[in-house]
Amino acid sequence: MPLPPPHRPIGIRALNRIGGGLHALGMKWPSLDENDLIRTAIWRAGSDDFGGEGFRQGMSVLLDSFEREAELTTLGRMSCRQTLVGYLENRLRLQQYRLAHPELEREVIERPIFIVGLPRTGTTILFNLISEDMHNRPALSWEVHWPVPPPAPATYESDPRIEDAVEVFSNLDRVLPNLAAIHEFGACLPQECVPIRAHEFLSVQFQSTFNVPSYQAWLEQQDLLPAYAFHKRFLQHLQSKYMKDRWVLKSPAHLAAIDEILQTYPDAQIIHTHRDPAKVVPSLASLVYTFRSMSSDSLDPKRIGRQVIDMWTLALQRATEARRRHRDKPAQFFDAYFEDTLADPVDLLRRAYDRFGLELTNETRDRMAAFLAANPRGSRGVHRYALGDFDLDLGEIRERFSEYCAEFDVPLST
Repeated sequence: MPLPPPHRPIGIRALNRIGGGLHALGMKWPSLDENDLIRTAIWRAGSDDFGGEGFRQGMSVLLDSFEREAELTTLGRMSCRQTLVGYLENRLRLQQYRLAHPELEREVIERPIFIVGLPRTGTTILFNLISEDMHNRPALSWEVHWPVPPPAPATYESDPRIEDAVEVFSNLDRVLPNLAAIHEFGACLPQECVPIRAHEFLSVQFQSTFNVPSYQAWLEQQDLLPAYAFHKRFLQHLQSKYMKDRWVLKSPAHLAAIDEILQTYPDAQIIHTHRDPAKVVPSLASLVYTFRSMSSDSLDPKRIGRQVIDMWTLALQRATEARRRHRDKPAQFFDAYFEDTLADPVDLLRRAYDRFGLELTNETRDRMAAFLAANPRGSRGVHRYALGDFDLDLGEIRERFSEYCAEFDVPLST
């Protein structure tokens, strides 16, 4: 059965038709011209100091890929423009703030916990649960979206940026009404690190949201240390007025950068999640299909399936090699299997805490249990997908991920 066409409310259909007519006349609206985006961000921020120019190459490659490959609708172009100008403006404002507050350079980040693993392997539920520990500090969506000024304790739950973020995510729900059944977003939910790295234009966010294969091929050849240097400065900024005992952080994109994480944060503690790739790959392809449907009418499920399997085969290969290189650090890694996450995620985190020398208090256990009771699995809808939707072959998946599955003794479904 073919996948359903993208959801298009009448207003969006009209907008896309108008933009399509302009495009047919040779007018690319709205503009994704690099110089125009830079000028707009500078005007909004009132500064032209980006804190370095290293991001420009990735931005140029991405913009070229947008124009040549992404087949964007008018809404897609608007989304791209708004997102990129936002990242550029944040860079400018972060640099302004840092110059005015040089003491941020001395902010120490100790023993952060990173949750890494393929998407759809339980990373989100573990991230949400571990964020219930009052000793842990996740970055919430609203503060990642608008990080300047850094959040303050007295207004952390009432900051006016929260209402703005609620509106942003409400718009997302209207455009992609089936997204909540696949992956939940919210202004006050813990946010993964993908958008933080996107400020440096070194992020899988763009490939997940748009068809930009040239950019992704470029990204896979890049040194990711600059992305983690920016990531550290971002955390220093956020924690400068409001911090707890430790950061908790999450992103599947960290799989390909375990070496860079440990080079940037030598005392990092890493929870590495695992699940049968045959269950992961079609689910992830479905998520990518949903994301891209917001910005393009030209969706090729077979192409998406191929891109997903290629991208994450490489990420797992790099993660496997990195884990071998860091076998001398067993106290810094904990392997979390999806079956254990489903059975008892609180006990799984207890064992992770034991590995890291941390205490999971009774109060935290109670908070985690309350979260699970309030958010039962499947409560936001059922995510349906199949290998055939994306022309995926079970035998190829087994072959492509065999080294990873053998290395970590990943249980395979029958």
